[in-house]
Amino acid sequence: MKNIDDNPNAKPKPATKEENYLKGRGAQINTQNRFLKTTRAKEHIEAIDDWTEENEHTVYLEDHAKSIVNKVDSPDVGMWYSMNPYQGCEHGCIYCYARNAHEYWGYSAGLDFERKIIVKKNAAELLRKFLMHPKWECKPISLSGNTDCYQPAEKKFRLTRSLLEVCNEFNQPVGMITKNAGMLRDKDLLQEMAKKKLISILVSITTFNEDLRRVMEPRTTTATQRLRIIQELSEAGVRMGVMLGPMIPGLNEHEMQRIMKEASENGATFSAYTFIRLNGAIKIMFHDWLYKNFPDRADKVWHLIETGHGGKVNDSRYGVRMRGEGPISDLVRQQFIKYNKLYNLNAERWELDCSQFRRPGEQGSLF
Repeated sequence: MKNIDDNPNAKPKPATKEENYLKGRGAQINTQNRFLKTTRAKEHIEAIDDWTEENEHTVYLEDHAKSIVNKVDSPDVGMWYSMNPYQGCEHGCIYCYARNAHEYWGYSAGLDFERKIIVKKNAAELLRKFLMHPKWECKPISLSGNTDCYQPAEKKFRLTRSLLEVCNEFNQPVGMITKNAGMLRDKDLLQEMAKKKLISILVSITTFNEDLRRVMEPRTTTATQRLRIIQELSEAGVRMGVMLGPMIPGLNEHEMQRIMKEASENGATFSAYTFIRLNGAIKIMFHDWLYKNFPDRADKVWHLIETGHGGKVNDSRYGVRMRGEGPISDLVRQQFIKYNKLYNLNAERWELDCSQFRRPGEQGSLF
């Protein structure tokens, strides 16, 4: 594969933006799947082979899944369980940590992740079966943990809607995160769940710079539209927060104050953030993307990311990996704390209500 080095600490070679740059896609390459012994790649634009031409359009691959709810063992992600109606994400965010998970399905974390979307058509059926199990002791479930549950596929398949309907029926609390205004299609259902304290939502906002968003998160909605999600749902009584993730020094970390201020003004009451980390194959494709799109500052940005992770671009230690260490990441953290207080984004103590959980036909206690 082009620009792939077997040494995990080695820096990939700089790339340049070419005429055949794939607009509307985050990744520009298919990185090698670490689970596959062999790989095929088109090294030159003029190459001709039966297998070299990739379908540039998004392909939906319907899957009859065996399970939908997964226990989350990582102690620093703030969730107990997660469920993902889709695998892969057409939003194409170049920094997305979930890209690496696409390799478990036999695909690349690069272009495959945003062009080959796995659709779990039986998601609602599986969730109902899971919640009906007598051993399930209600805890909040996050939707989604690995991809955006309101990515473009949701408009066609409505799997997220079907999962929410099951959760509302069982009074199963749900935490959600998205960067897609398609969430507003389910405003009625979210409002109903909010009345029972069954829903809490984070809207991810990374930049107000449209030129940056179009290449970094090519198929997402604008920051203005994301503020609209916060505003409309908060006015409907839904607990809304803002996720600033990831903050990338030299690209978007200077926007932290504006993002938090405008989110607060539109109804957000809590917040979270992450510092950029480039784990697994993301290191290769992010480097390729960075030097193609920002050659004037690529070296500086790459070095700043390294400064936040002890000379590397990733740190896998729990509690440190998403916050970073060193003066750059400390500065981001101090800004977050300051603006969190200034804009009242950490003012409330609030928990989803698990006490109302009931299986259909199940009678509650009389005392």
